[in-house]
Amino acid sequence: MSDEEHHFESKADAGASKTYPQQAGTIRKNGYIVIKNRPCKFNVTVCRCYSKVEFQVVEVSTSKTGKHGHAKCHFVAIDIFTAKKLEDIVPSSHNCDVPHVNRTEYQLIDISEDGFVSLLTENGNTKDDLRLPTDDNLLSQIKDGFGEGKDLVVTVMSAMGEEQICALKDIGPK
Repeated sequence: MSDEEHHFESKADAGASKTYPQQAGTIRKNGYIVIKNRPCKFNVTVCRCYSKVEFQVVEVSTSKTGKHGHAKCHFVAIDIFTAKKLEDIVPSSHNCDVPHVNRTEYQLIDISEDGFVSLLTENGNTKDDLRLPTDDNLLSQIKDGFGEGKDLVVTVMSAMGEEQICALKDIGPK
């Protein structure tokens, strides 16, 4: 045995806690999936391939393996933070990464001139690291409601280390 102490410092994040594996054939419509390392919400289409002919099947669970290949899941998804369309085709028996998506409500305290918001957390602290949303409709609702002195509660969606304001609730005047 050695008397030396060894200290290892991790500089990389494997991302294991940001996602979990799920078999492609068990993922359902309006669920979440990771495509090109981005968290997405999707609609799913399942295809069976017989030579060069494809049949689209709505339910993953009813898809059977074809004569010359495996059932495939064709995922067409929208990035939940950028709204960009992404696609992937995966054999239904293979695993896909599914992001842990959380929604948290915070009371809006202030909007800074540089576009950051100050939010009141459940334990009474403030959260000051979020920008106003890029969605024009939601942005105008937040700015108008705050300007009118209303009490506003924003919903923040978080997944894979990113956060964004995705909804607004008016709880009345101050």
